[in-house]
Amino acid sequence: MNHTENLTRYTANFVDELAASGLTDVVISPGSRSTPLAMTIAEHPDLHERIVIDERSAAFFALGMAKKKQHAVAIVCSSGTAAANYFPAVIESYYSRTPLIVLTADRPHELRDTGAPQAIDQIKLYGDYPKWFHEMALPEADDPMLRYARSKASRAVHTANEGNQGPVHLNFPYREPLIPDFSLENLWGDRSEQSFYTTIEGERRLDEEQLKRLTTMLTSFRKGLIVCGPQTDPDFASAVTELAKLWQIPILADPLSQVRAGEHEKDLVIESYDAILRSETIRKHLKPDFIIRFGAMPVSKPYLFYVKDHNDCAQFVVENVQGYREPAGNITELIYADGAELCRDLATYNMANAFDAEWLKTWKKMNETAKIHLLETDTQPDMTEGEAVRCLAEAVPDESSLYVGNSMSVRDLDTFFLATPKNVQVLANRGANGIDGMISSGLGAAAAGDATTLVLGDLSFFHDMNGLLAAKHYGLNITIVVINNNGGGIFSFLPQVNHEAHFETLFGTPLNIDIGDAVKMYGGTYEQPANEVELTKVLNQSYQHEGLSVIEVKTDRTENLQWHRTKWAQIENALLTYLR
Repeated sequence: MNHTENLTRYTANFVDELAASGLTDVVISPGSRSTPLAMTIAEHPDLHERIVIDERSAAFFALGMAKKKQHAVAIVCSSGTAAANYFPAVIESYYSRTPLIVLTADRPHELRDTGAPQAIDQIKLYGDYPKWFHEMALPEADDPMLRYARSKASRAVHTANEGNQGPVHLNFPYREPLIPDFSLENLWGDRSEQSFYTTIEGERRLDEEQLKRLTTMLTSFRKGLIVCGPQTDPDFASAVTELAKLWQIPILADPLSQVRAGEHEKDLVIESYDAILRSETIRKHLKPDFIIRFGAMPVSKPYLFYVKDHNDCAQFVVENVQGYREPAGNITELIYADGAELCRDLATYNMANAFDAEWLKTWKKMNETAKIHLLETDTQPDMTEGEAVRCLAEAVPDESSLYVGNSMSVRDLDTFFLATPKNVQVLANRGANGIDGMISSGLGAAAAGDATTLVLGDLSFFHDMNGLLAAKHYGLNITIVVINNNGGGIFSFLPQVNHEAHFETLFGTPLNIDIGDAVKMYGGTYEQPANEVELTKVLNQSYQHEGLSVIEVKTDRTENLQWHRTKWAQIENALLTYLR
């Protein structure tokens, strides 16, 4: 058997097993050394490939698609620094528990460490971030090696998707010539009726004794909170809200928890807790006896201060599989069980009248009071960032996705995205909280199907402008709202703002670029509304036509800071009056 047949059959069996194991989507960045993988994937009838030229954008595009689909997406690139450009997305994949299959081509062993071009050390290139790394063998096509190729493909898909989802990395050394021969008989090999590795994974649930112990402990308390941090399980919202209704305790729901939006009941959802807990006095007054948290740590920094202020309260953190996500440093009981199933199991225990009715009443009244101020229309002519996000939250369509950038965007969404019956999935790259790759991630989510709105700052937009090429290339439907405060607006809320000599240069970092010109280059439509009425109008228009729509909202950092501070002060004064 010659080199080309070895190369072709080995790679074809690997690729076919990816499809057999449930993979459907691959994002490819062009290159020479990855030719066998790229061409074979493009040839396979069950795989949908997309070409994204820049590797960093490609990896974040795949990440956004995987977040939306909640299933692994593969990425393919050539050797050398092409593979290094995947690193930021691999990190985000690990920390946000998003399944990603990284397939990097490499020089064969005899060309490594010899000065050969595009040959870098790719062994464990991403350190300990991948759940699994494997250096693939050189291509051969005898039966044991074809089974080997299939076994690694199947293991890659299962490992990325199972448990705490995350990245896996397979490195492929290829010798030249690199062109496969698709005329070979039985090209895709002998696929079994099921994937090479099949898994039977049971649900993680507490047994009866564990549930009795937990409920007995909780009934010794009077003031409890359920906290829902970022998570993506579509079954969780109805389960946790039903539990809260039975127990009559409040739910503090992060905007990324999927609990604020949907058809489930939200009477006990406290969505304005970030605004409520900004006051140290109010935080001390609202001392809980216990907290049960599902999902990752909430976005809200006031909530972090709150749990630190009450580090003696009993805290339970529920992890679906495993993990130690508790940045406050408090003593915590970790519960490893499926969150939705745990809520349903706990709901079978009679906890009626176990908890303080006045505690719930206080939280609900404070939430109502805060929302009055958050929804209040201001008379000033210019839009602030909070008003823009509030307007967006009201306009975003039903059955759609809302992808939010980091820094101020996600914090304003936390404040102004209030409970809604619309089915809106809220996504973000909150694993490592970076601002890179946001456009590509939003477009990846858009490629998965639903109407998608991306809201981000001007620095995030600048970091990933080349990601817009995917929207043009594939005609993706997305509305991008750019909050342009001409720089790093979040730093205006941090102590750095008091150091005027260095603030603008090191932290404000004004860009002074014309976003409209960039949008034109990628064939999108562009609007710059001056007020909330105009913003609502152009948002609704953007949802009616296909392709890329970019809406730029220009704001002033200084005015925005003062507006937020005034709003928070109004809420604090109103809540303190209620407490008195």
